[in-house]
Amino acid sequence: MHVNKNYKNIAQSYLFSTIAKKVSEFSSANPDKKIIKLGIGDVTLPLCEAVVNAIKSAADEMGVKETFKGYGPEQGYEFLKESIQKYYASHDINLDNDEIFISDGAKSDLGNILDLFDKDNTVLVPDPVYPVYVDTNTMAGRKIIFINANADNNFLPLPDESLKADIIYLCSPNNPTGAVYNKDQLKKWVDYANKNNAVILFDAAYECFITDKELPRSIYEIEGAKTCAIEFCSFSKMAGFTGTRCGWTVVPKTMIFEEMNLNKMWLRRQTTKFNGVPYIVQKGAQAVFSQEGQKQIAQNLDYYKENAKMISQVLTKHNIWHIGGKHSPYIWLKCPNNMKSWEFFDSLLENAQIVGTPGSGFGANGEGYFRLTSFGSKENTMEAVERLDKFLK
Repeated sequence: MHVNKNYKNIAQSYLFSTIAKKVSEFSSANPDKKIIKLGIGDVTLPLCEAVVNAIKSAADEMGVKETFKGYGPEQGYEFLKESIQKYYASHDINLDNDEIFISDGAKSDLGNILDLFDKDNTVLVPDPVYPVYVDTNTMAGRKIIFINANADNNFLPLPDESLKADIIYLCSPNNPTGAVYNKDQLKKWVDYANKNNAVILFDAAYECFITDKELPRSIYEIEGAKTCAIEFCSFSKMAGFTGTRCGWTVVPKTMIFEEMNLNKMWLRRQTTKFNGVPYIVQKGAQAVFSQEGQKQIAQNLDYYKENAKMISQVLTKHNIWHIGGKHSPYIWLKCPNNMKSWEFFDSLLENAQIVGTPGSGFGANGEGYFRLTSFGSKENTMEAVERLDKFLK
């Protein structure tokens, strides 16, 4: 028996596990100090009323013989797929129902989609980047190349013709930086992918935070994307499903490589390895798109946007360079006084009892930067902003 030795090539501790360990040690040594966590991208507001009522109703259905549901379709129930289809249509994007696949979240599918591709493919990721993109490909033994995202390009790198890749990861609004591609910039990536016979894996998990109608919320707003791009989205940030788990992946039927249809391949993969998202959860997700659901989740999103605004304001007050926060729940800041990322993490925890995420955990270009999230409670965010104000003085 031989194990997968590629696991030797990934960090033994996931970034957020390292943060949790540091925070736990500080808390044990300082039990009297209140720690405010603005690091991990977990939500704090509960599920909205429309979603909860739908979940309760679905649970009641499961307790009655006539309405009980056993195994559902692995690719998702039609009622939820139709709701997502209409959601895209509201943004002038036409999708067929069988191009939409329901999952238990974007993170799972971003890793699982790799089953469709040979390990000999070269993967291109921007640096800094969400660790899952890199780690899942490292586990599989793929060659990974990086393209620089930095202050010079506002952390929105564009294609480099000297780099040849088969699989390209893009995230917009970006995690960790909060930067958002415009349509012209995304068109360059779509053209590059089509020219080089490459696939874009487009992470749109934070599209719900975009308020500027000129900024694309989906890769399919870009001409040519349906022949080169797979899109991943999630209810986690849109509707607080981080603990409920539901998302979707769009695989256009026009994506054909080496005479194989990726849509059919993904369907085959899911029906083999996945038993679907629970009926109760999918009914809750459907309620997100109801009139009441849309109204209620908009209020929650405004709550987080206001938190981001407060954080941005205090950073601006102290002339701290930062991006994000406007169309994203993340604020990406340059560490003051040329501090290293973990150095700033330790100082912020020790002196202000605030937890953020060191930029170096997202890649080499993240060194010297730091991520804060707006997903805390309003009360904690207000207190954190007061502490930041004092700390940055």
